[in-house]
Amino acid sequence: MSACTMQVRDGIARIELNLPGETINKITRDVRDELEEILGQLATDSAIRAVVLISGKPDTFIAGADIDEFVALQTREEAYDLVRQGQALVNRIERLGKPVVAAIHGACLGGGLEAVLACTYRIATDHPKTKLALPEVQLGIIPAAGGCQRLPRLVGVRAALDVIVKHPLVGRQLPAKRAYRMGIVDELVHPAILERVALEAAGRLAGGWKPKRGKRDAASLALDKNPLGRRVVFTTAKNRLLKKTGGHYPAPEAAIQVVRHGLRHGLQAGLDMEAAFFAELAVHEVSRNLVQIFFATTALKKDPGVEGAAPEPKAVTNLGIVGAGFMGSGIGAAAVNRRLERLLSGGTEWRGFGRADLVIEAVFEDLDVKREVMKAVEQQVREDCIIASNTSTIPITRIAEVLERPERALGMHYFSPVEKMPLLEVIVTDQTAPWVTVSAVAFGREMGKTVIVVQDRPGFWVNRLLSPYLIEVGHLLQEGVTVETVDKAMVKFGFPVGPVTLLDEIGLDVAQKGSAVLHQAFGDRMQPTEGVQRMTEDGRLGRKSGRGFYRYEGGKKRAVDETAYEIIEAAPSSRVPRDDVSPRLVYTMLNEAARALDEGVVRSARDGDIGAIFGIGFPAFRGGPLRYLDEVGADKAVETLEQLAEKYGERFAPCPRLKSMATENLLFYPKT
Repeated sequence: MSACTMQVRDGIARIELNLPGETINKITRDVRDELEEILGQLATDSAIRAVVLISGKPDTFIAGADIDEFVALQTREEAYDLVRQGQALVNRIERLGKPVVAAIHGACLGGGLEAVLACTYRIATDHPKTKLALPEVQLGIIPAAGGCQRLPRLVGVRAALDVIVKHPLVGRQLPAKRAYRMGIVDELVHPAILERVALEAAGRLAGGWKPKRGKRDAASLALDKNPLGRRVVFTTAKNRLLKKTGGHYPAPEAAIQVVRHGLRHGLQAGLDMEAAFFAELAVHEVSRNLVQIFFATTALKKDPGVEGAAPEPKAVTNLGIVGAGFMGSGIGAAAVNRRLERLLSGGTEWRGFGRADLVIEAVFEDLDVKREVMKAVEQQVREDCIIASNTSTIPITRIAEVLERPERALGMHYFSPVEKMPLLEVIVTDQTAPWVTVSAVAFGREMGKTVIVVQDRPGFWVNRLLSPYLIEVGHLLQEGVTVETVDKAMVKFGFPVGPVTLLDEIGLDVAQKGSAVLHQAFGDRMQPTEGVQRMTEDGRLGRKSGRGFYRYEGGKKRAVDETAYEIIEAAPSSRVPRDDVSPRLVYTMLNEAARALDEGVVRSARDGDIGAIFGIGFPAFRGGPLRYLDEVGADKAVETLEQLAEKYGERFAPCPRLKSMATENLLFYPKT
């Protein structure tokens, strides 16, 4: 079936893209061929004076290239040929010799936006679903159908780099109004009149009309035209990027280089470099891992959270939150931002809780307090109201013991700060009803969270992995390794911040309580050092108290507080080889991830890796702890852990799952 239909009226060709059998439009190989043929006909038809490109999908203009074709690439040569085909199509639009108007409603992403940039005039609807983006760096590649060339020429270097060059896990989609203010879009209209306005604009353009575009600010224009100014812009962008990524992600750096090369040497030279860099990046290991993360998060958006036939989720129209502290207020604010009018108003009484569909308890991390609150909540709400606890360590089963109907209880573990952290752990007990699980998962997604379902085990998933990692920090510090050495080792490995900085951010008192819970559950291998306890006894709680392992002034981290070494009774000089610092920290987490997966804490390696990436900051370019173990090899991981156990103690002994995988040559992600 054809993806494109063309109608001609008064010399204006209306081309509608509506990919059969798909909910969205994407540029597949067949679509490229079909558009090439149509554009070839238009170029030679003297009766056609102008063209309008429009989508037949309700919420998508063009969502980008076909990612399945991209994933199938095996060699640089295949990748190079693919991108050259994309460039040829976009170039054909730009060089048609007749005005082309893009009528944009819904998502206009990647190759879709690159095609739009080649059009003569761009009209977008002011609908919230209309968003524009070049998200390629999230897949470890660059916009390579001219996006790195046409966008900076249209809106300026600084604005273009702000769209193209992002941290790989932080995509940026521009609402249509923002794209209009930037100059990417020429006109904003209501969806009901999009087609009419686009056809009228095409007619005016065919008659010789020259649209007036807004002028960029004088400062940006001066920088773009001045070689020295451009150098400052590129240098600043690269330095800011490296500060965020540590140089572990080649695509954003490549994008900066390609933009700079194209502006210096011309459009064609820029396109040539785009193709060459795309070919290299497309088969790079970083891109392969980022693509798998993309597929995993996409699959999670459709995963109801239970195995087998899933019941329909209960709609959460009214939300109640008990506790207005840091976490409670954060959850409430995040819910308001995503769901606006559906949050209950504040107060100090139970009034209104009878209408709640979901109540989240977010009080102090104390079992007795939480039980008291949960019991009181149950007396106020309807029988079909879900009752959730936001806890990072306390078993949900123990909290729910006081409820008359524990089957409607579960955990919803948000991460701090709630508005920034993308992960939500939905923690289910052996009694949690399936409808409760799917409803909590659906609500979390409404809030914009990436949701994983976790079994009610000590530490759940994220803190189960994090605890031995932070405990090992205590061992290293007390053995004389400096704070700077520990933090730099993990930043070099790819974590966004070092573990000592993370301890200060979490709060040393919070970390101490969490490690105590896991020590009680798992014994000696999770035994914390005494240093953190002595720090909390001294009132050094981290950032929130102004002093931890670092000093803080005006909310900003300053230098290491050297007196911390005295408090934790650190050895005066380290006998730990520097080459052992990173393996000790990394492999204790890898070992725990394999052990927890074996215990069924998460339902799959996919969920475990996504939880570690979005909850802990495990390096995305490494694919997550379980995929990284596959890369290292179970045999090599067991060997490393046995060596560490011999030197530093039995806490490093490889778990049974890893040992059996090494023996049988198994993977967490079997190759297809």
